[in-house]
Amino acid sequence: MKLCMLAFLASVALLGQESRVPELPYRSVPDFLKLPPDLYFGEVAGVAVNSKGHIFVFSRGNTTGPAYGASAAQLLEFAADGKFIREIGHNLYAWSYAHSVKVDPHDNIWVTDKGSDMVIKFTREGRVAMVFGRKQEASDEGTGPLKHQQPPLPPVDGMFRQVTDVAWDAAENAYISDGYINSRIAKIDKGGNWLMSWGEPGDKPGQFHTPHSIATDAAGNVYVADRGNDRIQVFDGNGKFLRQIVIDVPVDPDARPAIGNKPTHPTGAMKPGSPWAICITPLPNQVLYSSDAYPGRIYKLTLDGKVLSMFGKSGKQLGQFGWIHEMACPSENELYVAELLNWRVQKLLLGPGN
Repeated sequence: MKLCMLAFLASVALLGQESRVPELPYRSVPDFLKLPPDLYFGEVAGVAVNSKGHIFVFSRGNTTGPAYGASAAQLLEFAADGKFIREIGHNLYAWSYAHSVKVDPHDNIWVTDKGSDMVIKFTREGRVAMVFGRKQEASDEGTGPLKHQQPPLPPVDGMFRQVTDVAWDAAENAYISDGYINSRIAKIDKGGNWLMSWGEPGDKPGQFHTPHSIATDAAGNVYVADRGNDRIQVFDGNGKFLRQIVIDVPVDPDARPAIGNKPTHPTGAMKPGSPWAICITPLPNQVLYSSDAYPGRIYKLTLDGKVLSMFGKSGKQLGQFGWIHEMACPSENELYVAELLNWRVQKLLLGPGN
């Protein structure tokens, strides 16, 4: 009886610690990105920052085509002070439905397009350097939106089905999260050669339900935002499962969703803590940031998954969030967040004094 009571008290203490996750002070810089008068964001799916502090925004803007199934992708570059510089890849063959943008250690720009099932590597000058995957041919019989068949069709090396994100290790291998249908991670070497893939649909370790965002740490470990399973899975560079991170922090009973009815029993992508976007800060002090859609918070974690602090909530005002789809964290105290519902990028300064 005494041991049971001690275990109960320990569990109560742990719950108390979870409920006391500190709020991280932050502020959003108003009117940071300066668009030309005739240019607009659509849903902002991606944001990235290069070594010069330039910001790259992948937006579902410049929309063309019919109301359903339109082409919606535009890549824009801004200076470190937020001034507009240029559009990259205007009317590119791969542009269909923007999903993410990343910048590698050499300042090459990589984009994943969920609609065309393609990943494009641009040089820093904005020229196409490598192409991964292949979009459907317009002349093919049956060309149209991909089906989520059950059981799923087997994946094909070098091809993607609704690809989502990309990250790299120190050897310049690329890890591509593939994606809404194939539910796997692909590994490609710096020369563009397909090395391997791992994962399949499911909820067991090494399986995925929408691997939506991906990041790597300095040790070469791969962090996958397994959004539909409301967890982050961690692997080594060869796909060996190491651990999983589940963010379980109590929700304010007055919290509201960014859109839709208030969920009574949220699951999957709408479960509190379910990772939509993740990023890892550079050395020397690497921390993990993760965002959810409901209640619209950002969490700061150690790489082994301890929640250090959190901040934010759903809404439309400055400093509130409407479905953060991608984050860039060039330092521990500076974040850029791309929002689908609010059609914007916010620059966030974190910590006391900001």
